[in-house]
Amino acid sequence: MEYRLLGGSGLKVPALSFGAATFGGGNEFFKAWGDTDVAEASRLVDVCLEAGVNLFDTANIYSDGRSEEVLGKALEGKRDRVLISTKATFRLGEGPNNIGSSRYALRRALEASLRRLGTDYVDIYHLHGFDALTPIEEVQDTLNTFVREGKVRYIAASNFSGWHLMKSLAVADRYGWTRFVAHQVYYSLIGREYEWELMPLGLDQKVGALVWSPLGWGRLTGKVRRGQPLPEVSRLHKTADAGPPVADEFLYSVVDALDVCAAEVGKTVPQIALNWLLQRPTVSSVIIGARDEEQLRQNLAAAEWNLTPEQVAKLDKASAQTPVYPYWHQRQFAERNPLPV
Repeated sequence: MEYRLLGGSGLKVPALSFGAATFGGGNEFFKAWGDTDVAEASRLVDVCLEAGVNLFDTANIYSDGRSEEVLGKALEGKRDRVLISTKATFRLGEGPNNIGSSRYALRRALEASLRRLGTDYVDIYHLHGFDALTPIEEVQDTLNTFVREGKVRYIAASNFSGWHLMKSLAVADRYGWTRFVAHQVYYSLIGREYEWELMPLGLDQKVGALVWSPLGWGRLTGKVRRGQPLPEVSRLHKTADAGPPVADEFLYSVVDALDVCAAEVGKTVPQIALNWLLQRPTVSSVIIGARDEEQLRQNLAAAEWNLTPEQVAKLDKASAQTPVYPYWHQRQFAERNPLPV
């Protein structure tokens, strides 16, 4: 397994990491993703470690905390060999303060996550989203305190806009506080908006990307095709409306290009889609999930080879979309404002 620096930090993370959103199945939404129990989770953890994948990502809201509990039990006796990433900010529980990134909310969320995970520190702690109601100074000071206490090693954002991330970094720099080294983002062959502003920002500010849903919310599995119904087992039956919107014909065109590349190199459609991401600028790690060992091993194999430049160009062309303003305008002045890709 290749290991990459996480943004501007000295921490090395595997090019592929494991997402534990399939663990627990604690509510209807996450049951559509998976309901992996402790025994199966332990097996998947072992497969990951055998392959060199030592970063495991979860969040406090995944299955209402159940994902953290299952992951914690699956990692018992292995804590010194792994990196754990979890998140807070979104609502978990009733009450006006069980949501957001206030000092009160984050302190309670972190302590609860540590208990569920069975650990006394988290390696990467994310804000799951931006809290526009809490002053950024309060948020960044709180995160800096967690680091100084030793309960968090590195801090990261997730799902921020460009100005959210840049202002947070600026506030941290102003006071000499710990800054975000990573940004967990949606990025796939059918969702390349990350490249418009967040990728250039990541390059400039040394913020590494941890990519979630690299298979386009389950649409790039090779099972969703033109003229065919959704497969019987697909989370899209229950979660499609909660994911990124994708025009059918655009999706099918991208899948056609994936099919061509897959035939050329003898790999699966998901492996091609994952390998394309592994070659993108700023990407520190691509988070993969799996319902079972077979699916996990297939996804892990995506890091064992590389697409050719010609194949990358073919996929780039098939997945290209006209960006919104001001990005389409900026692309006319690449001589002074070059694109990162």
